[in-house]
Amino acid sequence: MPAERFDFPNARGERLAALLDAPPGEPRSYALFAHCFTCGKDVHAATRIAQALTALGIAVLRFDFTGLGSSEGEFVNTTFSSNVADLVAAADRLRATRRAPALLIGHSLGGAAVLTAAAAVPEARAVVTIAAPSDPGHVVGLLRERVEEIRTQGEVEVAIAGRPFRIRREFLDDIAEQRLTAQIAQLRKALLIFHSPVDQIVGIDNASRIFLAAKHPKSFISLADADHLLSRRSDAVYVANVLAAWAERYLDPAPAREIESTAPAVVVTETREGRFQQLVEVGKHRLLADEPAAVGGLGSGLTPYDLLLAALGACTSMTLRLYAERKALPLERVSVRLQHERIHAADCANCETKEGMLDRIDRTVWLHGDLDDDQRRRLLEIADKCPVHRTLTSEVEIRTREDARGAA
Repeated sequence: MPAERFDFPNARGERLAALLDAPPGEPRSYALFAHCFTCGKDVHAATRIAQALTALGIAVLRFDFTGLGSSEGEFVNTTFSSNVADLVAAADRLRATRRAPALLIGHSLGGAAVLTAAAAVPEARAVVTIAAPSDPGHVVGLLRERVEEIRTQGEVEVAIAGRPFRIRREFLDDIAEQRLTAQIAQLRKALLIFHSPVDQIVGIDNASRIFLAAKHPKSFISLADADHLLSRRSDAVYVANVLAAWAERYLDPAPAREIESTAPAVVVTETREGRFQQLVEVGKHRLLADEPAAVGGLGSGLTPYDLLLAALGACTSMTLRLYAERKALPLERVSVRLQHERIHAADCANCETKEGMLDRIDRTVWLHGDLDDDQRRRLLEIADKCPVHRTLTSEVEIRTREDARGAA
């Protein structure tokens, strides 16, 4: 789904440029994302994490802090405290127009900002930091030998990541007053920390200090060889997938989708992340479908044929379980292995079709338990009677129509 413009005013009345990435239908929850120092809402890490989270049903608001990107105001007038105030203003806007964010996510200095802002967003149940410093003062290191010059002259232009920014003495003074460790100790929200051990901008020791200062529930995920900005798409998608799985227990389920029939509809929607990735929704359940990287996909989910085989395998196992319970058979456990391939019709001795190609599914069933030969033989016969098996081997009519209203 295309991101929606979601601009809002900061505490000074200046317009902050924002985008709301939302899934089809009603989001299960809202998240607020804070970008890294001097970055913006469109930095790769922010966009890729937002896209991956929306594929999992979580709407994400990302915005440019005052004076950055397309937001109004002057960067020279901002401080760490003003960034925190921008975050609170974003949460207030979400609360007033949609739902307050249940999840706060911060990258680099944005991680320190969400840790500070969390106390002002009571609805937030979980906080996630990515490559965050344990002390906002860490950013002073980016200014290096210009610090004394800034203190002496009051305002100096410095180069950060190859771009010019004007920094004032007030920025340094504000940073020096921050006591992030004490705020982390009083967080009272679930905390997840992502950090790479090879981060050259914010060292891994910062993650250790944040983790030690926090109270449970808290978790740490190492990002192996990822760089500070999560420049590789795979690193950003990994963060989003792990983040969504971790946050599951802290987020409310999405309101049930209204459906016209008694059976839940399966809704499949492009995520626009990669060429093939799809969001599959069945009632409150969500999963990703995709193709392998070798054929142009991201490898982020089951392929369509994987899903087909999974349906047959699950139906086979469930049918055998029901039959065993009804007949009081000592069946302890069922496992089913399936493979699909295209074969020449001439190679199939039992098929009516003798020309061209046809589909073949090889299904292997393991029956665990103290079963005799007759019981095992009967269970294999029952396997062929599962509803999905019957559907696949019967004549099926598939009707296709366009709904101008859309899936949502």
